[in-house]
Amino acid sequence: MNKIYGNTPPFLGAKNVSTGKGIEETDVLIYGVPWEGAVTWGDYTGCELGPKVIRLSSARYSGYLPELNHIDVFEHLSLGDMGDVDVVPASVEETMERIETFSKRVWKENKFPVAFGGDHGITYPIMKALTEAKQGKKFGIIHLDAHYDNMVSHEGDEFARSTPFARIYELDGIRNESIIHTGIHGPRNKPESGQYAKEAGAETVTIRDIRECTNIKELAQDVYKKASHNVDGVYLTICSDVLDYAFNPGGPVDGNGLTSYELLTLVHEFAKRGIVGMDFVEVYPQQDPSQFSAHFVSTVVLYALAGKIEGES
Repeated sequence: MNKIYGNTPPFLGAKNVSTGKGIEETDVLIYGVPWEGAVTWGDYTGCELGPKVIRLSSARYSGYLPELNHIDVFEHLSLGDMGDVDVVPASVEETMERIETFSKRVWKENKFPVAFGGDHGITYPIMKALTEAKQGKKFGIIHLDAHYDNMVSHEGDEFARSTPFARIYELDGIRNESIIHTGIHGPRNKPESGQYAKEAGAETVTIRDIRECTNIKELAQDVYKKASHNVDGVYLTICSDVLDYAFNPGGPVDGNGLTSYELLTLVHEFAKRGIVGMDFVEVYPQQDPSQFSAHFVSTVVLYALAGKIEGES
């Protein structure tokens, strides 16, 4: 298999399009953003290794999902792996610019992009690139996370993992009322974060809202309806810690989160209704010797692609 770099294969056996050749033959473009900025809790670190280990873990999977009407994703969609954004560990600003430039190139290909973090700070330059590549259009965002990630800064860093939505709220191409912070829970949020979301006009769906709903598919439909209102497209961003730590040993330590079934159901339902792209962030391989969290990313992406196929059929 043609490697992306070193011993690292393309994600899920995708075609290696890191040189730019063959992109026109693909439907889905994968890329990694191996970036970790400000660390917000002790030595809990290492998510810059996420793209590499997610790709390595994906090598054991097919595109076949017997539980979703026996769909084989690879019969319908061709995947291309563009490799990684060339980040600069010593420079936050330069890295943000490089992510934006790379992502803008991806958006202009008019394929379905899937980005792997890295920390959640990568979502802001991805969204900025989307609004610049598709000028004149408006977008909503479904944000699956334990935390709002909308603090003004982290110790002066405006592009930390805890700040992307503070920057996203400022983008003209994003309709704040169509940002749905979904799965929010736990005391690692700060009181002001909920207030910031409210002031921006964003919606909040907490873990309790999800747990107390009578039908998770109907809840997904309601979330999507709000995210898609008065916009031209909806983006999906997923932080691993929306999952309970029992299902996410390689993610931040947050209890009372979603089960793997709940996350997969939500992702499939959102994608079935139409999303323009997605990212999955904050997998920490160093915390997870068995790499359960990195492995699970393959299933999440396949559920999203299966939903996309179902929605377009």
